[in-house]
Amino acid sequence: MRKVRTIAVIVGLLFSLPASAQNKKTGSGTNKIEPLPRELEIQLALSALPPHLSDNATVYILNPDKGFEVARKGTNGFHAFVARTGDDTFRGSWPLKEYRDDILYPISFDQAGAKAQMRVFFDAAEMQAKGTPPGELKKIIQDRFKAGFYKAPERPGVSYMLSPVLRTYGNPEESDRVHTINYPHVM
Repeated sequence: MRKVRTIAVIVGLLFSLPASAQNKKTGSGTNKIEPLPRELEIQLALSALPPHLSDNATVYILNPDKGFEVARKGTNGFHAFVARTGDDTFRGSWPLKEYRDDILYPISFDQAGAKAQMRVFFDAAEMQAKGTPPGELKKIIQDRFKAGFYKAPERPGVSYMLSPVLRTYGNPEESDRVHTINYPHVM
């Protein structure tokens, strides 16, 4: 029953975000992301993982003034959080003109992915919190990729995205169009 309730809250939240985003845009395009209620964000982050891994995973929540911070320290080497400005934001040549508050996708990484790939998400959140303009943030992250600042994992790993619903860029190589989809998967 608890899982059904969590899924219902997540679905309701995700479908209400597009209308919310249209009402909160600022002229500067550097709008701050409103935090989710702490427990909801933790549940949403953990929905990325299979149940047998979620109880002992490290969970991060977004502090809009600082970036991601640990909400709960885990013991099994898996890390989970809810991406707002993720790696897909930096693909393609379309201009990043504003930070969107209607993007939420729960994602998790094992130790290899946490060491290599979470850095992009966390750097983006920290720079956004510091007020880095969106276009500048995209350029910084893209330049870091080109310069080899972000490295591939040292070994193969696993990333779970098992949440029943996520909202992110549909085809980030070509445009900033956002989709809400049901696409649980493992990478």
